[in-house]
Amino acid sequence: MDRTLLYLISLATIFFIYNILSWGLNIQFGMTGILNFAYIIFMAIGAYIAGSFALPKATEIAGQTYVFGFSLPFPIPLIMGGIVASAFGLLVGFVALKRLRSDYMAIATVSVAAITYDFIGNYTPLFNGWDGLAGVPAPLQTALGLSYSNYQLFFLAVCFAFMVFFFFLTQRINHSPFGRTLRSIREDIDVSEAFGKDTFRYRMIAMAIGCFYAGVGGALLIEYISALNPGGWTTGETFVLFAALIIGGSGNNWGVAFGTLLVPIVFQEATRYLPQFPNSDYIIPALRNIIVGSLLIITLWFRPQGIFPERKAEFPSVPLAEPENKQEEADVALG
Repeated sequence: MDRTLLYLISLATIFFIYNILSWGLNIQFGMTGILNFAYIIFMAIGAYIAGSFALPKATEIAGQTYVFGFSLPFPIPLIMGGIVASAFGLLVGFVALKRLRSDYMAIATVSVAAITYDFIGNYTPLFNGWDGLAGVPAPLQTALGLSYSNYQLFFLAVCFAFMVFFFFLTQRINHSPFGRTLRSIREDIDVSEAFGKDTFRYRMIAMAIGCFYAGVGGALLIEYISALNPGGWTTGETFVLFAALIIGGSGNNWGVAFGTLLVPIVFQEATRYLPQFPNSDYIIPALRNIIVGSLLIITLWFRPQGIFPERKAEFPSVPLAEPENKQEEADVALG
């Protein structure tokens, strides 16, 4: 298998994983209106938990220190990554969603992201500090005995299966009464509360579900690239996902998938392999940020609903009944 095909397979794998991440953020932001600027933190937690559950004991690997080290088989580390990320999401949600709304809630999540980032980076015994985890075993590679190229196809199929599952799950949520309640909270939380909805409980559920998506996506990512350190989950990565949602169409799962293809894959990943300018390694990353930022501004200015906007529900109009006599007509006219 030639290098070009392997490169396209790697891009497709990253695209499938990022779709899961984007749909999780879409449940929180696109459906519920939760401004979670710490979203990438939950991806990292899922990745670290999955990696440390799949790795052997730290004493068996020179130069790394981390907790757990259970050498558990796939898919147990992946499931645990999603569960722990979801549990951490509930903890953050209890603090950020209980009394805070809108801008204050966003500031709280940014603070959580900064605290988590510095804590994991500086406390080396947890997940090997700033160096992060490395050498995470590829799922089922030894058991299947596949060559490198054939295993890439196998893992691509695994990520595709997970993406399809999460897509249909997201679609079911979107078209369910639960999803309609989430959108009502997004549009006007006070009106939802006036109709008797426990908005805190609904937002906490949305927070937990979205963080589970992030944890599973992070677990798939670390099992694919076999390593992760804090440099791979900075705050800027969260805004890349927000850009994908806004440009593609927040609230529309198909639009979010298109935005994910456009922003994290075409502009973030594919441009990494463009030829570098002599003695100017910074030009390509700078151009990438300029293009994404400009596209985001243009979208917000000319089409704020996104390229593929969310479809609004349409209800048939019910004509008023004709009055049976003149007296009824007069009563109607007088109110």
